[in-house]
Amino acid sequence: MRILRVVMILAAMMGGLTACATAPRTASEQQSLIEQAQATLAQMLAKDPSLHTIVNASVGYAVFPSIGKGGLVVGGAHGRGVLFERGQPVGYVSLTQASLGAQIGGQSFAELVLFRDQFALGQVKANRFELGANASAVALTAGAGASTRWTSGVAVFTMAHGGLMAELSVSGQRINFQPKAG
Repeated sequence: MRILRVVMILAAMMGGLTACATAPRTASEQQSLIEQAQATLAQMLAKDPSLHTIVNASVGYAVFPSIGKGGLVVGGAHGRGVLFERGQPVGYVSLTQASLGAQIGGQSFAELVLFRDQFALGQVKANRFELGANASAVALTAGAGASTRWTSGVAVFTMAHGGLMAELSVSGQRINFQPKAG
C-alpha cells in the first residue's frame, strides 16, 4: 500500500506538470485529435465487435490514440485524447502514468477508458480521476469486450502500436480534463 501511495503521488505530480498540455493549442490541432480519436475507436471496434455493446451502454469514454510509455525501474507514460459523452466530443484529456518496480523498455499504445456511470465520468470532468493498481487494462483482442470487468465504474482496453517493455511494477494513472470550447 505504501508503494502504491508513492506511485499515485508521482502520477499526480506528473499530471500537474502536464496539465497545461491537456488540449491542443489550435482549432486545427484540436480537430485533428478528435479525428484521430474517432479513427482509433473505429479500429478498436473493428478488432473487437463485442465492444459496440459496452461502448453504447457507457455514459462516456476517453480515447487516447497514442500513449508513449518507458521505464527503467521508475517509469512513466503520457498521452492526449478526447472525452466523449453520449458519442459526442465534450473535451480533451491527458493521461499521465507513473510506475515503480522491475521494468525496462518502451512502448506505444492506444487506450480506451469506458465510464459505466455518471459518477465516474463526473470524476474525470472534475479533474479528480485516478486509476490505481486495482484497475487493470485489457489488451484488445477479439471477444475481449464480451468479458468486460468493471472496476469502480471503469473499464480499460489497450491496443498496442509497437515497442517492447517488460515490467512487474505498481503504477497509477491520472487523467486531466479540459472542456471543449463552444
